[in-house]
Amino acid sequence: MMLQTSTFVAARSRAHGPTAALWHAVEVHRPPAEVDGACELTLCGSLARVSTEQAWPVVASDVCPACAVLTR
Repeated sequence: MMLQTSTFVAARSRAHGPTAALWHAVEVHRPPAEVDGACELTLCGSLARVSTEQAWPVVASDVCPACAVLTR
């Protein structure tokens, strides 16, 4: 029996018009060290650049509410 755990990393989206840049969660199925800072699909469906310096959950006020709920 194989136990699979989810690993989440933080990703920062870009601001689009009136929409502010937000921190999102990205589920990775490889070691976080192999994530190279490229854009990835977030849990809420946005594209965001992975930040290897930030751990998820991010302690900030500008966190995507959908990603926050989906990682609970």
